[in-house]
This record gives sequence, C-alpha cells and structure tokens, in this order.
Amino acid sequence: MKISEIVALGLWPETKKTTTKKGIKELEDLGYNLFYIGKNADLYTCPGDDAKVLLVRSDRCSVFDIPLNLQIETKGILQTAISNHGAEFAKKEGIRTAILSEKVDQSLSIAPRCQLMELCKALEAEIDGETVQFELIFRNYLTGSLFEACQNGKDPYGLNLPSNLKQWHKFETPIFTPTTKGVKDIPLTSSKVREVFPEIISSLEKLFKDFTDYANKNGIIVVDTKFEVFVNSKGEWVLGDEVLTPESSRFISKENFEKEEYISMDKQILRNFAKENSWKEKAKDLKPGEKLDVEVPASIKNKILEGYTTILDRLK
Repeated sequence: MKISEIVALGLWPETKKTTTKKGIKELEDLGYNLFYIGKNADLYTCPGDDAKVLLVRSDRCSVFDIPLNLQIETKGILQTAISNHGAEFAKKEGIRTAILSEKVDQSLSIAPRCQLMELCKALEAEIDGETVQFELIFRNYLTGSLFEACQNGKDPYGLNLPSNLKQWHKFETPIFTPTTKGVKDIPLTSSKVREVFPEIISSLEKLFKDFTDYANKNGIIVVDTKFEVFVNSKGEWVLGDEVLTPESSRFISKENFEKEEYISMDKQILRNFAKENSWKEKAKDLKPGEKLDVEVPASIKNKILEGYTTILDRLK
C-alpha cells in the first residue's frame, strides 16, 4: 500500500511530514518502503493491499522531545521485545492492540527491531467544546507534576486530592489523570473523559491494575502508565505500539523502591543527565531538522541498557 493510499483512507495525517529517503536495503528489497522517520523509530509501507505498516525501532534517543545525535546500541531491540510482551499481556486481558501477531521474516537481521502494525487513526472526541486527542494516564503513586500541583493547591484533573498528601503516597486504587495529546499536554477533567469513554477507561483501569500486580510479583513497581488509544479501519478502539513499556511507563525495581531509591529504569536516567547538562536551554537554538550534539558517558548508556534488560528479564 502506498502512502497516498494510506492518507486517502484517513489513517495518516496529511500534515505529518513523510520522507522520500530510502530505508534499510534488506527491507526495501522485499517491498517495504520507508515513508516516515520518527525520533526513535521508522515506518515503512508494506507490500500488498492490507492497511498495515512496519515499525522499525532504531537505537536513536530523544528526551523532552529534543532530537539528539545519540544512539545507544541494542536499545531498539530491547524496547521491541518489551513492547511485544506488553501487547501480549493486553491481548490476554481481551484488549486489542495495533501490534499484529504477524511477523516479518525472522531470518532478517533487522527482525528483532520490527513490529507489523495495524494502521489506525488517533482517538478523538469533543471535550469542553474542543476536539482533542488523548493520553490516558493511570497513576499508583503521587509524584512528579501531580505532586507539584498538589503542593501548590492546584487540582488539574478535578480529583479533589487532599493537599497534605506526601510525595510517593500510594493511592488505594489507581487514579486517572488524562491529558490532551499535542505539542503541550493539557490536563483534562478526569470525570469528563470517563463520561465520554466509560468502556475504554474501565477496561484500561483493569489492565493497569492487573499489570501492576503482575509486575509487583516479578520485582517491578509500576509508578504510572500512559495509554494511547487509536481507532482502526473497522472503527474498533485499539492500543498503540507502546503498551506497558518503559517508553510509556515508569518502572522502579522493587529492591530500589523499598530502599526509597526512586530511580526509574528507563529514560529518566537520561532525562536527569539532560537536566544536569542544560540540554533544554541548548536545544532552543536548534533549527528544524537539526539534532542536538551531546556527549553521554558509557556509564549512563550502560545504566539505561541495564534497566531495559532487567525489565525484560523480569516481565517476560
């Protein structure tokens, strides 16, 4: 299927920039054609007429939506394996995902980075008179931006949380903190989104609870998770490619959590390094298409890979 046909189906935004560059030769030779280069992964059209694409994860890195000239070798392979596990977990719970069970030829050298994906469009709805797309976030603990909001007497999600809650307070049942999806994620009133999508939210809430219990038994504390929901060509809702992964969730090893060492085993390690080295300020001078030149010590790269490896080993 050509990119023009994908756009005509309404399953790819016309505004999203595509590329005419050639992709990986072993894929192009089989009829897969590169059409989109993302921050961390690339998309290829597939041979045939089915509405699907091939996602190929790279070792590229980004933080705070800043494109970097940094690659961490094998990161893409680990992320793909974790993503496949998350999708399988969701499917066992009866929840569809965009990740297809069909695989590329496993003899290809690129195969461990590949996922065949059903083509979908982002879920949209009108909230407070404005049509928005969503990031559906569930939290087990009070931390991060929500803790800061509570400290400042703000209630961005209409949850009426007590202002005296301490950081890392564990909620008796997960709380739902949806935002819009865009250049800037804007908090939405939790109850309003539940009213619009009652079946979706209750299904995802159960998935989050069950996965939290599963991860806990396997030595991982799930702090929070972001779900992105899409609509396929049949009009069914499905989860996107990052399902219960370190790209969409915060995971902390149980042994560290119990020692009150709240370092998540994901790109938070890189985010912390970015803050220390003022990458946000440096990125302000970047021109469109440019990447920030950064130097990252091997110790940081190894710590990130160690985190991903631990997640995969404990969850699979």
